[in-house]
Amino acid sequence: MSYFLILTFLFAIGSMIGWGIEVIYRRFVSQKHWVNPGFLTGPCLPLYGMSLCMLYLLAQIEDAMPSELLGIRKLLLFIIMAIAITCLEYFVGVISLKVTKIRLWDYTDRWGNIQGMICPLYSFFWMLLSAIYYFFVHPHILSALAWLAQNLAFSFGIGFFYGIFVIDLAYSIQLMRKLRLFAEEHEIIIRLEELREDIYQHLSEHKTKKPNFLLSLHTGTPMSEMLERYHTLHFDKEKFKEKLHLNVHHKD
Repeated sequence: MSYFLILTFLFAIGSMIGWGIEVIYRRFVSQKHWVNPGFLTGPCLPLYGMSLCMLYLLAQIEDAMPSELLGIRKLLLFIIMAIAITCLEYFVGVISLKVTKIRLWDYTDRWGNIQGMICPLYSFFWMLLSAIYYFFVHPHILSALAWLAQNLAFSFGIGFFYGIFVIDLAYSIQLMRKLRLFAEEHEIIIRLEELREDIYQHLSEHKTKKPNFLLSLHTGTPMSEMLERYHTLHFDKEKFKEKLHLNVHHKD
């Protein structure tokens, strides 16, 4: 079976499963309410899809590990997988920051973080997910694809996913473009999760409109008004605090 079919399948499955993981993590661990993660509208996180493809390719180099001990070979493999995905996470985060002026995630409050893009804690989580993939997913990929390829519903499902994915991507790029133009005009970096949380809190407090899970960046008001409110709430207050600190320091 061609690598193209395998990787397209893994990207689709990984993107959707990763989205589910992030939704559950935000609901029960971080934000304590239902949040649609990522910059796409639908149930898809491309970073997880790319990561799953990477894990599949890296799992095939296990025999090249410089050790005859099975346990050591597997540990080295999981470390390499974690490093590879961490590098991918850093690359995606930097590209988003440089190109769109949007910070998709922020680890600045985590120990050992690098530019808020990556940190040891999440690299450890990537290693755990790599081990889970290796033991519970990788051995069954080819047999699962062989079975699915014999069913027309599989081809239809994959085609449907990528059709929706392309439409969603085009829509989300237009939205990101508006955010980028605002960020450039005001010389700021927009934290996507922070903006989404502000919108959720605003709607919850004022009860003007129920927060929308999928269209979490929409309130029924123009995007420009949402961004002005975000700018005032975060960046104007920060400038005021800096100015106050400088005045106090000057008096001392």
